[in-house]
Amino acid sequence: VQLQASGGGLVQAGGSVRLSCAASGRTFSNYAMGWFRQPPGKEREFVAGISWSGAGTYYADSVKGRFTVSRDNAKNTGYLQMSSLKPEDTAVYYCAAKNAPRTSAVNYDYWGQGTQVTVSS
Repeated sequence: VQLQASGGGLVQAGGSVRLSCAASGRTFSNYAMGWFRQPPGKEREFVAGISWSGAGTYYADSVKGRFTVSRDNAKNTGYLQMSSLKPEDTAVYYCAAKNAPRTSAVNYDYWGQGTQVTVSS
Protein backbone atom coordinates (compact mmCIF):
# COMPACT_ATOMS: atom_id res chain seq x y z
CA VAL A 1 0.00 0.00 0.00
CA GLN A 2 1.24 3.48 -0.86
CA LEU A 3 0.58 6.33 1.55
CA GLN A 4 0.61 10.08 1.04
CA ALA A 5 0.30 12.45 3.97
CA SER A 6 -0.84 16.04 3.59
CA GLY A 7 -2.32 18.94 5.50
CA GLY A 8 0.63 20.24 7.49
CA GLY A 9 1.60 23.87 7.81
CA LEU A 10 2.17 26.72 10.21
CA VAL A 11 -0.36 27.19 13.00
CA GLN A 12 -0.47 29.27 16.16
CA ALA A 13 -0.41 27.69 19.59
CA GLY A 14 -3.92 26.74 20.62
CA GLY A 15 -4.97 26.25 17.03
CA SER A 16 -6.02 23.19 15.09
CA VAL A 17 -4.99 21.38 11.94
CA ARG A 18 -6.13 18.18 10.26
CA LEU A 19 -3.72 15.85 8.54
CA SER A 20 -4.84 13.41 5.87
CA CYS A 21 -3.26 10.19 4.69
CA ALA A 22 -4.40 8.94 1.29
CA ALA A 23 -3.82 5.25 0.60
CA SER A 24 -3.61 3.47 -2.73
CA GLY A 25 -2.56 0.17 -4.19
CA ARG A 26 -4.21 -2.23 -1.77
CA THR A 27 -7.47 -2.61 0.12
CA PHE A 28 -7.12 0.10 2.73
CA SER A 29 -9.58 -1.55 5.11
CA ASN A 30 -7.16 -4.48 5.52
CA TYR A 31 -4.61 -2.24 7.22
CA ALA A 32 -4.34 -0.73 10.66
CA MET A 33 -3.01 2.80 10.55
CA GLY A 34 -0.68 4.81 12.70
CA TRP A 35 0.56 8.36 12.94
CA PHE A 36 4.09 9.18 14.05
CA ARG A 37 6.09 12.36 14.38
CA GLN A 38 9.73 13.38 14.49
CA PRO A 39 10.45 16.64 16.32
CA PRO A 40 13.59 18.56 15.32
CA GLY A 41 16.69 16.78 16.59
CA LYS A 42 14.72 13.94 18.17
CA GLU A 43 13.73 10.38 17.43
CA ARG A 44 10.52 9.48 15.67
CA GLU A 45 7.70 8.73 18.11
CA PHE A 46 4.26 7.18 17.99
CA VAL A 47 1.33 9.60 18.15
CA ALA A 48 -1.90 7.72 17.47
CA GLY A 49 -3.26 4.63 15.78
CA ILE A 50 -6.54 3.19 14.54
CA SER A 51 -7.66 -0.35 13.79
CA TRP A 52 -8.56 -1.42 10.30
CA SER A 53 -12.30 -1.14 11.03
CA GLY A 54 -11.91 2.17 12.83
CA ALA A 55 -13.44 0.77 16.00
CA GLY A 56 -10.23 0.80 18.04
CA THR A 57 -7.93 3.75 18.66
CA TYR A 58 -4.77 4.22 20.66
CA TYR A 59 -2.97 7.43 21.65
CA ALA A 60 0.32 8.51 23.10
CA ASP A 61 -0.17 10.14 26.50
CA SER A 62 1.20 13.41 25.21
CA VAL A 63 -1.69 13.87 22.78
CA LYS A 64 -4.63 12.26 24.55
CA GLY A 65 -7.60 14.57 24.69
CA ARG A 66 -6.14 16.88 22.04
CA PHE A 67 -5.71 14.67 18.96
CA THR A 68 -8.30 12.44 17.29
CA VAL A 69 -7.47 9.73 14.79
CA SER A 70 -10.11 8.53 12.33
CA ARG A 71 -10.47 6.92 8.94
CA ASP A 72 -12.87 6.69 6.03
CA ASN A 73 -12.34 3.33 4.35
CA ALA A 74 -14.69 4.24 1.52
CA LYS A 75 -12.34 7.11 0.65
CA ASN A 76 -9.13 5.16 1.43
CA THR A 77 -8.09 7.98 3.72
CA GLY A 78 -7.02 8.34 7.31
CA TYR A 79 -7.05 11.52 9.36
CA LEU A 80 -5.39 13.04 12.37
CA GLN A 81 -7.30 15.97 13.84
CA MET A 82 -4.97 17.98 16.07
CA SER A 83 -6.36 20.61 18.44
CA SER A 84 -5.03 22.74 21.28
CA LEU A 85 -1.68 22.60 19.59
CA LYS A 86 1.48 23.42 21.51
CA PRO A 87 4.91 24.47 20.25
CA GLU A 88 6.23 21.07 21.35
CA ASP A 89 3.91 19.46 18.78
CA THR A 90 6.17 20.91 16.07
CA ALA A 91 7.44 17.97 14.03
CA VAL A 92 7.36 16.15 10.74
CA TYR A 93 4.30 13.92 10.87
CA TYR A 94 4.16 10.55 9.13
CA CYS A 95 1.35 8.11 8.49
CA ALA A 96 2.01 4.39 8.43
CA ALA A 97 0.10 1.17 7.85
CA LYS A 98 0.38 -2.51 8.64
CA ASN A 99 -1.55 -5.52 7.41
CA ALA A 100 -3.17 -6.31 10.74
CA PRO A 101 -6.55 -5.67 12.36
CA ARG A 102 -5.33 -3.90 15.49
CA THR A 103 -3.20 -0.82 15.86
CA SER A 104 -0.17 -0.47 18.08
CA ALA A 105 2.88 1.75 18.48
CA VAL A 106 5.23 -0.57 16.61
CA ASN A 107 5.71 -2.88 13.62
CA TYR A 108 4.45 -0.78 10.74
CA ASP A 109 5.49 -1.90 7.29
CA TYR A 110 4.40 0.93 5.04
CA TRP A 111 5.20 4.61 5.44
CA GLY A 112 4.17 7.80 3.75
CA GLN A 113 6.36 10.82 3.25
CA GLY A 114 6.22 13.30 6.09
CA THR A 115 4.31 16.53 6.35
CA GLN A 116 5.65 19.39 8.45
CA VAL A 117 3.58 20.89 11.24
CA THR A 118 5.00 23.99 12.90
CA VAL A 119 3.29 25.47 15.95
CA SER A 120 4.29 29.03 16.77
CA SER A 121 4.05 30.41 20.29
